[in-house]
Amino acid sequence: MDLSPNPGKELNRTARGQVWARYPIRTHVVQPGENIADVVKQYAAAHLRQGDILAISEKVVAICQRRAFPVDDLHPRPLARWLSRFVTKTPHGIGIGSPVTMELALREAGVWRILLAAAVAAITKPLGIRGVFYRISGRSVAAIDGPTPYTLPPYNRYASLAPKNPGKVAQSLADDLGVPVAIVDANDLGVEVLGASRGVDRTLVVELFRDNPLGQGSQQTPLCILRRQT
Repeated sequence: MDLSPNPGKELNRTARGQVWARYPIRTHVVQPGENIADVVKQYAAAHLRQGDILAISEKVVAICQRRAFPVDDLHPRPLARWLSRFVTKTPHGIGIGSPVTMELALREAGVWRILLAAAVAAITKPLGIRGVFYRISGRSVAAIDGPTPYTLPPYNRYASLAPKNPGKVAQSLADDLGVPVAIVDANDLGVEVLGASRGVDRTLVVELFRDNPLGQGSQQTPLCILRRQT
C-alpha cells in the first residue's frame, strides 16, 4: 500500500493525545451503479487490520447509488429557478443556490415541504434566526452538492444528493470487512459523519478529518484507512 498522503496533506494527525495515520486509498473513477461493497473490497480490504476504521467519501456512495446526476440531464422547473435566487451564497459552496441543485431539493423533499421551509425562513431570517430552512426541509436537502470546478471529472459537471441510508450502508460494509466503517462528508471547510457502523466514535472521525485527507480534486482517493499508531 502506498503510504503517501495526498499533496498538501499530512499522513498523521493527533487526536485525544494519540497519533493516527490516515492512509488515502486510490481507486478507479467509480461509475454510477457500481457496487460500493465491490469497490471497497477491491481496493481496501487487503490492507485492513484489526483496530482500523475505514472512512468512505459520501460522494462515492451516492454515485454508486445513482444519486449523482449530470447537470445537463437536470432540467430545472421554473419554481426551482425562482427559489434559487433567494438562497444566500456562502464560501461553503453552492448548496441549493443554483437552479439544478434546487431542482434536486424539490425532488428529494417535495414541493410543499420546500415551499413551507422557504416561507418560514423568510419570516425568521430577518429576526436573526438562522438555519430554519434546513431544519424544515431536512438533512438530505442540506447535503445536496452542486458542480465544482475542482472535483474529479466527469463529476465536476454533476450535482448529487446525499447517500440513501448511509448508516445501513456503513453497517453492511463493516459486517463484510470486520472493521468499523464511517461514511464522511468532508471538504476543506467542514466535516460530518453521515453514517457509521457500530463501534465508530463519530467525534474522533470528525477530528481526524478536519484537514480533509481525502483531498478535493483529482486525487481519486474516496477511501481512507484510519490506523492508530503504537
